Amino acid sequence: MTTQTIKTMVGIIMGSKSDLRIMQEAADVLSLLNVPFEISVVSAHRTPDRMFEYAKGAASRGVQVIIAGAGGAAHLPGMTASLTPLPVIGVPIKSSNSIDGWDSVLSILQMPAGVPVATVALDGARNAGILAAQIVAVADAQLMKRIAQFKDELKKKVMDSVSEVEALSKK
Repeated sequence: MTTQTIKTMVGIIMGSKSDLRIMQEAADVLSLLNVPFEISVVSAHRTPDRMFEYAKGAASRGVQVIIAGAGGAAHLPGMTASLTPLPVIGVPIKSSNSIDGWDSVLSILQMPAGVPVATVALDGARNAGILAAQIVAVADAQLMKRIAQFKDELKKKVMDSVSEVEALSKK
């Protein structure tokens, strides 16, 4: 019996190329953490067959978590979650056709029981990338170490700024 090695990765999808300006942040943080990913445009409304194919085939391609960004009615994350057993992280995007982004937030946040979508802040693709990496890291000790180091660096940046900011009150 031969074993097939499937490369661990995160899938990043978005409803439109215009969403790339936000979704690139997820790709950037995954690259920083050395987490393989694939990225594509998959529209729930304009290419529903492509969405079905993507969602149903993701696990067999080695995808372990899907990050789905969408603006406006934002059906992509929820519809993707309905078609796959993988965890889906929704990124609501403030788009030109949205109601200040609230329609996207609520469309992704208010999923029915049985079809969960983890939801990050409006335009919060960076946090979606971090969360996806943390999910994958549960089974990857080296990635867990990289995430711990990443978080330590965040703490260091804040601590480095403390004395700088506090010095302003001494002037």
